[in-house]
Amino acid sequence: MKVKDEFRIAVLPGDGIGREVTEPCLAILETAARRAGNVALSFETLPAGAGCYRETGTALPRPTLEAARKADAILLAAMGDPAVRYPDGTEIAPQLDLRFEFGLYAGVRPVQTMVGLPSVLRDPRAETLDFVLIRESTEGLFASRGRSLLVNDQVATDTMVITRRVSERLFDFAFALARGRKTKGRPGRVTCVDKANVFGSFAFFRKVFDERAARHPDLGAEHAYVDATALNMVRRPWDLDVLVTENMFGDILSDLGAGLMGGMGFAPSADIGDEHAVFQPCHGSAPDIAGQDKANPIAMFLSGAMMLEWLGDKHAVAASRSAASLVRRAVDRVLARGTRPMEVGGDAGTAAIARAVARELDTLDPVA
Repeated sequence: MKVKDEFRIAVLPGDGIGREVTEPCLAILETAARRAGNVALSFETLPAGAGCYRETGTALPRPTLEAARKADAILLAAMGDPAVRYPDGTEIAPQLDLRFEFGLYAGVRPVQTMVGLPSVLRDPRAETLDFVLIRESTEGLFASRGRSLLVNDQVATDTMVITRRVSERLFDFAFALARGRKTKGRPGRVTCVDKANVFGSFAFFRKVFDERAARHPDLGAEHAYVDATALNMVRRPWDLDVLVTENMFGDILSDLGAGLMGGMGFAPSADIGDEHAVFQPCHGSAPDIAGQDKANPIAMFLSGAMMLEWLGDKHAVAASRSAASLVRRAVDRVLARGTRPMEVGGDAGTAAIARAVARELDTLDPVA
């Protein structure tokens, strides 16, 4: 396999604070790639989002979609604005369109506490959390997006869809991730989060999980109901390793995971398919603070690091993985030295955090 010498990145800054966190992120990724070695990044900034919809009537223009399709990866900042909605009242969300268009079935939401930040839980074990939530991102309850049924203004229904084809790929992805984590000292255990005691669709989800688990006898496999999981994410989150669940449940639990990290501004994410992947912070466009230098850009930086790592794994480019490590280590150092984003009561704005991370990058050895 020919090793790639340049990665083409489709960049969708989107709306609100999305544009504010994108510019410094691109600069930091370029610096990390240059310091790590033979990694070249080519960025193409593309229009999409609520502002684009307001101006053109289209939230995800066809040229943007096609450019994203041709790119090696897609880096997305934040989309949407509560004041801009479709005629049915739902918000603009091109990030969801990308998931369906490219079959990005595995939504990866790491939950890792940050060096130097106070834990939101009192137990000292919560200071070193390290687990991953994998959210199926193309079906489940979200399969009804744009297809809700409203009868005589009296009854509204949305239908959940669980398919064997997508579930099998999702569970195989989860077990592969758990196996990689096991080599790094983690338990190597996958928990299927469902509501199989009530809904037949989730009983089917669990059945398929058990079938795929049987193919991985070297890894742990267990079940948990979603309500019990929410409880244990607060009571005993240090016991968790890899959680895999349906789309809506994952949407909710991932925000709880972000809360354990300190807030949405610290939470990166990826939506991964067999060929394409989108990387974006978990936070929204936050129009209430847009343009005020208040946004926490760390989730954007860490999402970029996830992108570099994925590209390195997919194309066997060790320097790309090294660049990802540089970004993470620089963020850790900045927080360990006492920089505090405004999100957690500090006084560091977007630009100040970006400058601090850039300074740390210049001092780090590329080899982790």
